[in-house]
Amino acid sequence: MTLSEPDFPDTVAVRMTCDSDVELARLLATHAGVILLRLRTRKPMPASRLKADGDRRSHDFLTAALAKLRPADAVLSEEGADDAARLSARRVWIVDPLDGTREYSELDRDDWAIHVALWEDGELVAGAVALPGLGPTLTSEQPPQLRPAAAKPRILVSRSRPPAYAEAVAEKLGAELLPMGSAGAKAMAVVRGQAEAYLHDGGQYEWDSAAPVVVARGAGLHTSRVDGSPLSYNNPNPYQPDLLICRPELATPILSAIAASK
Repeated sequence: MTLSEPDFPDTVAVRMTCDSDVELARLLATHAGVILLRLRTRKPMPASRLKADGDRRSHDFLTAALAKLRPADAVLSEEGADDAARLSARRVWIVDPLDGTREYSELDRDDWAIHVALWEDGELVAGAVALPGLGPTLTSEQPPQLRPAAAKPRILVSRSRPPAYAEAVAEKLGAELLPMGSAGAKAMAVVRGQAEAYLHDGGQYEWDSAAPVVVARGAGLHTSRVDGSPLSYNNPNPYQPDLLICRPELATPILSAIAASK
Protein backbone atom coordinates (compact mmCIF):
# COMPACT_ATOMS: atom_id res chain seq x y z
CA MET A 1 0.00 0.00 0.00
CA THR A 2 1.27 3.46 -0.85
CA LEU A 3 0.04 6.85 0.23
CA SER A 4 1.57 9.70 -1.71
CA GLU A 5 1.45 13.46 -1.19
CA PRO A 6 3.38 14.82 -4.16
CA ASP A 7 2.49 18.46 -3.59
CA PHE A 8 1.40 18.87 0.01
CA PRO A 9 -0.82 20.55 1.05
CA ASP A 10 -2.60 21.54 -2.15
CA THR A 11 -2.79 18.13 -3.79
CA VAL A 12 -3.23 14.74 -2.18
CA ALA A 13 -2.94 11.75 -4.50
CA VAL A 14 -4.07 8.46 -3.03
CA ARG A 15 -2.84 5.18 -4.43
CA MET A 16 -3.77 2.15 -2.41
CA THR A 17 -5.77 -1.04 -2.17
CA CYS A 18 -7.10 -2.39 1.10
CA ASP A 19 -9.51 -5.27 1.64
CA SER A 20 -9.78 -4.86 5.42
CA ASP A 21 -12.13 -2.11 6.58
CA VAL A 22 -10.36 -1.83 9.94
CA GLU A 23 -6.97 -1.53 8.27
CA LEU A 24 -8.34 1.05 5.86
CA ALA A 25 -9.73 3.08 8.75
CA ARG A 26 -6.35 2.91 10.49
CA LEU A 27 -4.39 3.97 7.43
CA LEU A 28 -6.73 6.81 6.53
CA ALA A 29 -6.85 8.20 10.07
CA THR A 30 -3.08 7.92 10.42
CA HIS A 31 -2.37 9.62 7.11
CA ALA A 32 -4.86 12.40 7.82
CA GLY A 33 -2.88 12.93 11.00
CA VAL A 34 0.32 13.31 8.99
CA ILE A 35 -1.38 15.95 6.85
CA LEU A 36 -2.50 17.83 9.94
CA LEU A 37 0.88 17.64 11.67
CA ARG A 38 2.64 18.97 8.59
CA LEU A 39 0.17 21.79 8.22
CA ARG A 40 0.55 22.66 11.89
CA THR A 41 4.34 22.93 11.67
CA ARG A 42 4.79 24.47 8.20
CA LYS A 43 4.49 28.11 9.11
CA PRO A 44 2.72 30.26 11.70
CA MET A 45 -0.85 31.27 10.87
CA PRO A 46 -3.83 32.61 12.82
CA ALA A 47 -5.64 29.99 14.88
CA SER A 48 -8.87 30.50 12.94
CA ARG A 49 -7.15 29.79 9.64
CA LEU A 50 -5.25 26.79 11.02
CA LYS A 51 -8.49 25.26 12.24
CA ALA A 52 -10.30 25.89 8.96
CA ASP A 53 -7.43 24.67 6.78
CA GLY A 54 -6.90 21.59 8.92
CA ASP A 55 -10.56 20.63 8.82
CA ARG A 56 -10.78 21.14 5.06
CA ARG A 57 -7.59 19.34 4.07
CA SER A 58 -8.22 16.35 6.27
CA HIS A 59 -11.83 16.14 5.04
CA ASP A 60 -10.76 16.40 1.40
CA PHE A 61 -8.21 13.62 1.83
CA LEU A 62 -10.56 11.27 3.67
CA THR A 63 -13.52 11.73 1.34
CA ALA A 64 -11.37 11.43 -1.79
CA ALA A 65 -9.79 8.23 -0.49
CA LEU A 66 -13.13 6.70 0.46
CA ALA A 67 -14.66 7.65 -2.90
CA LYS A 68 -11.80 5.86 -4.63
CA LEU A 69 -11.50 2.81 -2.40
CA ARG A 70 -15.10 2.28 -1.26
CA PRO A 71 -17.12 3.93 -4.05
CA ALA A 72 -20.36 2.13 -3.17
CA ASP A 73 -20.32 3.32 0.44
CA ALA A 74 -21.90 6.50 1.80
CA VAL A 75 -20.00 9.02 3.91
CA LEU A 76 -21.13 11.22 6.79
CA SER A 77 -18.45 13.79 7.63
CA GLU A 78 -18.56 16.76 9.97
CA GLU A 79 -17.18 18.95 7.20
CA GLY A 80 -19.32 17.67 4.31
CA ALA A 81 -22.90 18.19 3.18
CA ASP A 82 -25.22 15.55 4.61
CA ASP A 83 -26.56 13.39 1.78
CA ALA A 84 -29.87 11.77 2.73
CA ALA A 85 -28.95 8.81 0.51
CA ARG A 86 -26.88 7.51 3.43
CA LEU A 87 -30.10 6.60 5.23
CA SER A 88 -30.80 3.83 2.72
CA ALA A 89 -27.17 2.73 2.38
CA ARG A 90 -25.94 -0.54 3.86
CA ARG A 91 -22.52 0.89 4.65
CA VAL A 92 -21.76 4.41 5.88
CA TRP A 93 -18.36 5.80 6.84
CA ILE A 94 -18.74 8.27 9.71
CA VAL A 95 -15.71 10.54 9.96
CA ASP A 96 -14.49 13.53 11.91
CA PRO A 97 -11.54 14.93 9.96
CA LEU A 98 -10.32 16.93 12.97
CA ASP A 99 -11.80 16.34 16.39
CA GLY A 100 -10.68 19.05 18.76
CA THR A 101 -10.05 21.96 16.42
CA ARG A 102 -9.50 24.29 19.37
CA GLU A 103 -6.77 22.05 20.77
CA TYR A 104 -5.24 21.57 17.33
CA SER A 105 -4.86 25.33 16.99
CA GLU A 106 -3.10 25.54 20.37
CA LEU A 107 0.35 24.35 19.36
CA ASP A 108 1.36 23.12 22.81
CA ARG A 109 -1.58 20.70 23.04
CA ASP A 110 -1.80 17.11 21.85
CA ASP A 111 -5.42 16.27 22.78
CA TRP A 112 -6.93 16.24 19.28
CA ALA A 113 -7.79 13.35 16.99
CA ILE A 114 -9.02 12.01 13.66
CA HIS A 115 -12.01 9.63 13.63
CA VAL A 116 -12.83 7.09 10.92
CA ALA A 117 -15.65 4.59 11.58
CA LEU A 118 -17.77 2.25 9.50
CA TRP A 119 -21.45 1.62 10.19
CA GLU A 120 -22.92 -1.41 8.42
CA ASP A 121 -26.45 -2.82 8.57
CA GLY A 122 -27.34 -1.02 11.78
CA GLU A 123 -24.10 -1.43 13.73
CA LEU A 124 -20.67 0.12 14.05
CA VAL A 125 -18.35 -2.59 12.75
CA ALA A 126 -14.90 -1.01 12.35
CA GLY A 127 -13.05 2.12 13.25
CA ALA A 128 -9.85 3.92 14.12
CA VAL A 129 -8.89 6.96 16.14
CA ALA A 130 -5.57 8.61 15.36
CA LEU A 131 -3.84 10.71 18.01
CA PRO A 132 -1.16 12.43 15.92
CA GLY A 133 0.13 14.61 18.74
CA LEU A 134 0.72 11.55 20.89
CA GLY A 135 1.66 9.04 18.20
CA PRO A 136 -0.68 6.04 18.22
CA THR A 137 -3.66 5.14 16.06
CA LEU A 138 -6.01 2.84 17.94
CA THR A 139 -8.40 0.49 16.17
CA SER A 140 -11.44 -1.59 16.98
CA GLU A 141 -9.58 -4.76 16.04
CA GLN A 142 -6.37 -4.44 18.05
CA PRO A 143 -6.94 -2.10 21.00
CA PRO A 144 -4.42 -2.15 23.84
CA GLN A 145 -5.07 -4.45 26.78
CA LEU A 146 -6.82 -2.60 29.59
CA ARG A 147 -4.53 -1.60 32.42
CA PRO A 148 -5.56 -2.08 36.06
CA ALA A 149 -7.94 0.64 37.22
CA ALA A 150 -6.76 3.38 39.55
CA ALA A 151 -7.93 3.15 43.16
CA LYS A 152 -9.55 6.57 42.79
CA PRO A 153 -11.56 6.64 39.54
CA ARG A 154 -10.61 9.34 37.05
CA ILE A 155 -13.50 10.76 35.02
CA LEU A 156 -12.69 12.81 31.93
CA VAL A 157 -14.93 15.73 31.03
CA SER A 158 -14.92 18.52 28.48
CA ARG A 159 -12.52 21.42 28.98
CA SER A 160 -15.23 23.93 28.14
CA ARG A 161 -18.57 22.17 28.73
CA PRO A 162 -18.40 19.69 31.62
CA PRO A 163 -21.79 18.23 32.60
CA ALA A 164 -23.53 20.31 35.25
CA TYR A 165 -23.88 17.21 37.42
CA ALA A 166 -20.31 15.96 36.96
CA GLU A 167 -19.06 17.18 40.33
CA ALA A 168 -21.96 15.50 42.12
CA VAL A 169 -21.25 12.23 40.29
CA ALA A 170 -17.56 12.44 41.18
CA GLU A 171 -18.38 13.11 44.83
CA LYS A 172 -20.72 10.11 45.03
CA LEU A 173 -18.05 7.85 43.53
CA GLY A 174 -15.04 9.34 45.29
CA ALA A 175 -13.69 10.10 41.82
CA GLU A 176 -11.50 12.80 40.33
CA LEU A 177 -12.67 14.98 37.43
CA LEU A 178 -10.07 15.69 34.75
CA PRO A 179 -10.74 18.18 31.91
CA MET A 180 -9.43 17.32 28.45
CA GLY A 181 -10.08 18.42 24.87
CA SER A 182 -11.41 16.30 21.99
CA ALA A 183 -13.92 13.49 22.41
CA GLY A 184 -11.50 11.12 20.70
CA ALA A 185 -8.64 12.03 23.00
CA LYS A 186 -10.80 11.52 26.08
CA ALA A 187 -12.21 8.19 24.89
CA MET A 188 -8.77 6.89 23.94
CA ALA A 189 -7.38 7.94 27.31
CA VAL A 190 -9.88 5.50 28.85
CA VAL A 191 -8.91 2.82 26.32
CA ARG A 192 -5.23 3.39 27.16
CA GLY A 193 -5.82 3.16 30.90
CA GLN A 194 -5.14 6.82 31.64
CA ALA A 195 -8.64 7.29 33.05
CA GLU A 196 -11.55 5.08 34.05
CA ALA A 197 -14.44 6.97 32.42
CA TYR A 198 -15.41 9.67 29.96
CA LEU A 199 -18.66 11.50 30.65
CA HIS A 200 -20.24 13.99 28.26
CA ASP A 201 -23.54 15.85 28.27
CA GLY A 202 -24.64 18.90 26.34
CA GLY A 203 -24.60 17.58 22.80
CA GLN A 204 -22.36 15.97 20.22
CA TYR A 205 -22.81 14.54 16.74
CA GLU A 206 -22.35 11.04 15.42
CA TRP A 207 -18.92 11.83 14.01
CA ASP A 208 -17.75 12.90 17.47
CA SER A 209 -18.31 9.47 18.97
CA ALA A 210 -18.67 6.77 16.28
CA ALA A 211 -14.99 5.87 15.95
CA PRO A 212 -14.20 6.34 19.66
CA VAL A 213 -17.16 4.14 20.59
CA VAL A 214 -16.31 1.26 18.26
CA VAL A 215 -12.67 1.31 19.41
CA ALA A 216 -13.78 1.43 23.06
CA ARG A 217 -16.10 -1.52 22.50
CA GLY A 218 -13.23 -3.45 20.96
CA ALA A 219 -11.28 -2.86 24.16
CA GLY A 220 -14.15 -4.24 26.25
CA LEU A 221 -15.40 -0.93 27.61
CA HIS A 222 -18.99 0.05 28.34
CA THR A 223 -20.57 2.58 25.95
CA SER A 224 -24.04 4.10 26.26
CA ARG A 225 -26.13 7.23 26.69
CA VAL A 226 -25.99 8.69 30.20
CA ASP A 227 -29.35 7.07 31.00
CA GLY A 228 -27.91 3.68 30.05
CA SER A 229 -29.77 3.40 26.75
CA PRO A 230 -27.86 2.23 23.66
CA LEU A 231 -26.14 4.55 21.23
CA SER A 232 -27.51 4.66 17.69
CA TYR A 233 -25.84 5.74 14.45
CA ASN A 234 -26.75 6.74 10.89
CA ASN A 235 -29.88 8.49 12.09
CA PRO A 236 -31.72 11.15 10.04
CA ASN A 237 -30.55 13.73 12.60
CA PRO A 238 -26.94 12.94 13.58
CA TYR A 239 -27.20 14.89 16.85
CA GLN A 240 -26.43 12.91 20.01
CA PRO A 241 -27.23 14.45 23.40
CA ASP A 242 -24.77 12.64 25.64
CA LEU A 243 -22.26 9.82 26.03
CA LEU A 244 -20.68 7.56 28.63
CA ILE A 245 -17.59 5.44 28.00
CA CYS A 246 -16.18 3.63 31.02
CA ARG A 247 -14.69 0.46 32.40
CA PRO A 248 -17.44 -2.17 32.57
CA GLU A 249 -17.27 -2.58 36.34
CA LEU A 250 -17.97 1.15 36.77
CA ALA A 251 -20.97 1.33 34.44
CA THR A 252 -23.64 0.60 37.04
CA PRO A 253 -22.15 2.85 39.76
CA ILE A 254 -21.68 5.75 37.33
CA LEU A 255 -25.13 5.41 35.76
CA SER A 256 -26.71 5.24 39.23
CA ALA A 257 -24.77 8.32 40.34
CA ILE A 258 -25.86 10.20 37.21
CA ALA A 259 -29.51 9.28 37.77
CA ALA A 260 -29.30 10.47 41.38
CA SER A 261 -27.53 13.71 40.45
CA LYS A 262 -29.55 15.01 37.48
